[in-house]
Amino acid sequence: MPASYAYLGPEGTFTEVALRTLPEAATRELIPYVSVQSALDAVRAGEAEAAFVPIENSVEGGITTTLDELVAGAPLMIYREVLLSITFALLVRPGTKLSDIKTVSAHPAAQPQVRNWLKKHLPDAHWESAASNADAARLVQEGQYDAAFAGEFAAARYGLQALETGIHDAENAQTRFVLVGRPARPAAPTGADKTSVVLWQRDDHPGGLRDLLGEFATRGINLMLLQSRPTGAGIGNYCFCIDAEGHISDRRVAEALMGLKRICLQVRYLGSYPRADLQPVDVEPPRLGTSDDEFVAAADWVARCQDGRF
Repeated sequence: MPASYAYLGPEGTFTEVALRTLPEAATRELIPYVSVQSALDAVRAGEAEAAFVPIENSVEGGITTTLDELVAGAPLMIYREVLLSITFALLVRPGTKLSDIKTVSAHPAAQPQVRNWLKKHLPDAHWESAASNADAARLVQEGQYDAAFAGEFAAARYGLQALETGIHDAENAQTRFVLVGRPARPAAPTGADKTSVVLWQRDDHPGGLRDLLGEFATRGINLMLLQSRPTGAGIGNYCFCIDAEGHISDRRVAEALMGLKRICLQVRYLGSYPRADLQPVDVEPPRLGTSDDEFVAAADWVARCQDGRF
């Protein structure tokens, strides 16, 4: 496999900045791709060792482009995640004033994070979506748009100037990025892990989602992301993208996945990996019987009953 990482480009994206925080990025060739899909396809085709893409932000939740690409196609697996604080700058060609701006551009995920600022300062500006924030800056450089919302660090790369900085509607906004590779054995548990899966129901019935979530709840597993995505099979047909606390090697998580495998039409395992915030998994109090020791003891009791040793 080539010693390279694909990422959502071009150069100057928040994705590139987040990727460079990974120590191993210094030993890989970092190759920008024009879209999340093309970056992930490079991994599937064996053209890159892994791809680094955004998957969630604290303003709008899951980034649907990435989720949909992980739901469909040949299976891929998440190995790492990075959290990056996000603030935008309004990048323009030198000499442009705020009153000159009639068109603005950025990645669609940026719009909800600057919507109020835009309404207050540029209420008549027309929004045009771009493949990435850095690509929006490139289009401004080429004269296609008047301004772009991007990282301030992208200004020098594209010969622009930051007319405004520190733009954000929500304080402490963050975006979560993931390093995605081909399926392999998950890394060893750290005690501060999460597990990602996609679930498809066998049929649509009252309490169907409750049944799925119950497999986690009865084992004291907290969910960190729950987002439905259309399957493409018609209105009302959805699968569910879920991030749960814990690692597949934890007995409670493994048993939840086994339970889901029994009742779901399909389960796609997307990996168990360290949490970026390094927060240890907070297991429910022992009275609920959710510790690994209690799962082991219960399994041992069943085995003894089967052997007539109870």
